[in-house]
Amino acid sequence: MNRVVHLIVGLRRGGAERALSRLVEAQQQKGSEYEHVVISLTDLGCYGEPMQGMGIRVHALEMNGLLSVPFAMARLVKLLRILKPDVLHTWMYHADLIGGIASRFAGSMPVLWGIRSFDLKRGAKLSTRVVQRLCALMSSWLPTLILCVAEASRRNHIALGYDERRMRVIPNGFDSNPPDVSAFDVASFRSQNNIRDEDIVIGCVGRFHPAKDHRNFVDAAALLVKEYPTSRFMMVGPGLDLNNEKLLSWIDCHGIRDRFTLLGERSDVPLCMSAMDIFCSPSRTEAFPQVVGEAMLIGCPCVVTDVGDTAFVVGDTAVVVERENAPALADGLAQFLRLSKSERKSRGRLARERIRREFSLNRTVQLTLDAYEFALRSSKNVKGGV
Repeated sequence: MNRVVHLIVGLRRGGAERALSRLVEAQQQKGSEYEHVVISLTDLGCYGEPMQGMGIRVHALEMNGLLSVPFAMARLVKLLRILKPDVLHTWMYHADLIGGIASRFAGSMPVLWGIRSFDLKRGAKLSTRVVQRLCALMSSWLPTLILCVAEASRRNHIALGYDERRMRVIPNGFDSNPPDVSAFDVASFRSQNNIRDEDIVIGCVGRFHPAKDHRNFVDAAALLVKEYPTSRFMMVGPGLDLNNEKLLSWIDCHGIRDRFTLLGERSDVPLCMSAMDIFCSPSRTEAFPQVVGEAMLIGCPCVVTDVGDTAFVVGDTAVVVERENAPALADGLAQFLRLSKSERKSRGRLARERIRREFSLNRTVQLTLDAYEFALRSSKNVKGGV
């Protein structure tokens, strides 16, 4: 059995972390010719223990800050020498760089880089942009393949200097059966959060970060509240809570705090989404928004900004608007607010059918396995002198 070692910065709640968890879980459940081992450069987060519960080995290197990087690198090299992976699959820039370098000290192994972002100019730290540039310089000789989550991401990284010959697109995949959430649970959730039956809840999910452009969401809400008195706005994700003074200042400058429900980080995101009547992705940059696909799978009609592959993901099931344009976002949301409840549900069903048809988890798993097979063949050819 071949061994794939996955390297990721951390296993806290996020799109890449969910994608990794689903990938290894899907193969673990169905049986596979691959053994999967996961290494987190930081801690176990919220996904580490569940994966361990499935019988997957998960290691945490406890990297914490720049000064700890050399120690984490040394531990990683030692661990890779012990594990002897047939394939090293790294997830996102920092893991791509650290894992790629460590692989050279740990022995001969094919390395697959994972790229899950689109445009770092909008909201990313300078250090992350530097790491991205370093990866671009190494991309022609260090990784065997570079796996992009979106076609738009592939094109953008080629323009940044990444080696086009090594790049493949493997989009996010979604289980065709979303978590079962009962109507009773939804009604109880809405009641607990003081949401009335007649309220139309517009929600967004994602960590508080400039790339997600929550200011855009708040400003769009302010444009809607007077014309649509039953509209309510729900925000779910790390940092989206009453302790966030910056977020509260944006809401309070419009005087609409009573129209917002700020739930912060939650472990029951499917329930939160099921309580929404409209899902909104206000981002200024995305590659392939995992959370949009999850909302579609639940059957929630979506209004999204035109970033990365988002418009391709939603197809004709959603309203797509210009990014960083609150009036346009408000107009897009208003299109669904004007519909009846049954009409919104009908649009949500179309969204669910599209995500099941075009972005199945099985297809994503198979494309990833194909990449592993290619990497293994390439490695054997190199070792054999072909």
